[in-house]
Amino acid sequence: MAKRTQSPSARFHSGDHSMPRNKIDFDTVRRIALSLPDVEESTIYRSPALKVRGKLLACIPIHKSAEPDSVAVRIDFARRAELMAAAPDVYYLNDHYVNYPVVLVRLSRIHCETC
Repeated sequence: MAKRTQSPSARFHSGDHSMPRNKIDFDTVRRIALSLPDVEESTIYRSPALKVRGKLLACIPIHKSAEPDSVAVRIDFARRAELMAAAPDVYYLNDHYVNYPVVLVRLSRIHCETC
């Protein structure tokens, strides 16, 4: 029987569940992202960021309207709308970020089974 491998996105889930899960912070996001090809640490507006070939992947949002313990993740507008509709307790926006291809993620709502 072949060993089934888990996709990277399958390691994460949102919402509250009865079994305890490891909560993540930006250091966890950084560690996971740096394990992917072409991801490098950088900054954007003096805030820690992760980039792929010079383009933003994720960063700690610095605008005062972002909730504490959030991360901004670059994503296309259609996928952003899908994520926000599916899990509005996890994915959100505020007026400052509406015109940018990012979604804000409440890290307190993301749990990682293998981090």
